[in-house]
Formats: sequence, C-alpha cells, structure tokens
Amino acid sequence: MNVAGSVKAAQKLALVPGTSERALETAHALRDACDWVPLEQADIAIVIGGDGTMLDTLHSMIDNGRTIPAYGLNLGTVGFLMNRYERRLDLNRRLAKAKPVAVSPLLMDARTSDGRSCKSYAINEVSLLRETRQTAKIEISVNDRVRIKELACDGVLLATPVGSTAYNYSASGPILPLDSSVLALTPISPFRPRRWRGAILPDRMRVTFRILEPGKRPVSAVADQKELRDVAEVHIAVAPEISMTLLFDPGHALDERIVAEQFAF
Repeated sequence: MNVAGSVKAAQKLALVPGTSERALETAHALRDACDWVPLEQADIAIVIGGDGTMLDTLHSMIDNGRTIPAYGLNLGTVGFLMNRYERRLDLNRRLAKAKPVAVSPLLMDARTSDGRSCKSYAINEVSLLRETRQTAKIEISVNDRVRIKELACDGVLLATPVGSTAYNYSASGPILPLDSSVLALTPISPFRPRRWRGAILPDRMRVTFRILEPGKRPVSAVADQKELRDVAEVHIAVAPEISMTLLFDPGHALDERIVAEQFAF
C-alpha cells in the first residue's frame, strides 16, 4: 500500500474511534474490513469522529513518543482535520491516493503564580484567558523583546496554521496557509491598545506572555484542551523535533480547505 508516494507502505492499521455513539457504531461496522492492530503497533491510524478525536489521538501519540500518519473520517460537526466518510469505504484506495501534510505542535512552558511549572503541547493553539470579571493585563514579548507593554483584553492566543481556522478565526485572526511557516498572534476582545488586531510571526520566533497583576487579574493558559490556571508567565515556541503527518483525500487537502474557508459566508 503506497500512500501518496510519501508515506511508507503500511500493512498495519489501527482503528481509533471517538466516544460518540455514531463513531462507535461505525467502528463496529468496520471491524471486519481490516486486520486491525493496537495503535502502538500500527503504521497508520484511522481516526473516526471529529476534530476533537483527531487532536486527542495526535496528543496521545506525542505522549507515547511515537507519531504515525493519521487518516481521519469525519463523523463530527466541523471535521476540518478529517476526510469525508462514505458508507461504501474503499480504505486501501483512499489511503493510496491520500496527500500527506506534515505539522509540528507548539510547546507551552508555563509558570504559575505559586511557582509551579508545566509543559504542554498544542497542535491548534495556546490561548490565555481571564479567569474573572477583571480584564486581563498581559505583557507580550517576541524573541525576548517586549512588543506590547500592556495588553488589556479578555485574552490572547498563538495559533499554528492548522489551528488558524479554529479559535483564532473566531477571534478575528487570520487564516494561515499550511505551508506558510508562520504563526498567528491574535488578541481576544482587546480593550487597549484598541487598534491592535494581532500579528503574523515567523514560526521560528518565541513568544512570551507575562501576566500583570496576577493576584487581582488571574489568567489561565490553555494548550488545546489542557488548562493551567493562575499563570504568571508563559513561553511558547514551535517544537520542530516533533513532526506529525495528516493524510487527506485529493480535493479535500487542508491547503484547499484553508483557501475555501476564506470565501465562505
């Protein structure tokens, strides 16, 4: 089985369903379609569900120190990271024609107000959010140079190209082409400086958020779905040593979907 000429021939597939009833029913229906193996023994993961299921699967791979190509079948709501599901599924044919897309996550290195440290990976984005009714006040540095001394806001996020159509887009951030090698730095409901609408940064740059008045204006940091409350300082950079591969059907590649999303009304 040759996947797009860029993924090695794979004989061992793992079936990774989400927790929804529809995903579990579909996984049950596919039980005889292949000699499935556990994820840790597989060459390709077939992920059934929505974007959340795909993110959970990719994070599980990172945690276990072994990343393999992932091909998603959409049974969720949006399915931006997934392919179209069809009842008559010729999996071998679709894998043979699939386009591989390599992505690297962000690494968040955060310190809390009481001195605890935490490192987490984010495939979509790292977002900082105010915890109370008090406006957050955040200092932003890029490559150790302070760029904004005080951002008064509900929060701020740093998104990868893969995540640029998720929370970043909802916060009026830019959609990034997958091969752009940039990150989106986007404020969430900014109050001051009022005219600042964010920045596009080369993905080799490091971003640091320092929380001003953390006792009065507490802020949480969220790396995809993992939250750390009462942060004092957050450092974020791309982790190039981790490379993950998503597989997409021709005509449904992520690059095409990113372009199409910008013309959707």
